[in-house]
Amino acid sequence: MGKRVEVRAKMSGVFYRKPAPDQPPYVEVGDEVKKKQVLGLLETMKVFQKIKSPAAGKIVEIVAESETPLSDDDLIFVIEA
Repeated sequence: MGKRVEVRAKMSGVFYRKPAPDQPPYVEVGDEVKKKQVLGLLETMKVFQKIKSPAAGKIVEIVAESETPLSDDDLIFVIEA
């Protein structure tokens, strides 16, 4: 088994899994991702920050629900690198 890499919120904000309401989510469990690939968005004070993968690997868990508020350092994704 590979190394587990946790992706956490860098600041408080609202988490979004999709680029727009009518678009598919950026990633799903089981997806292979590249380093720096966009995984989701975090909206803070009307500014959207891209959440990027810190490593290449496979999404093994999506912890945060879309359109929910997150606090600084909340766990969002788990990647097996």
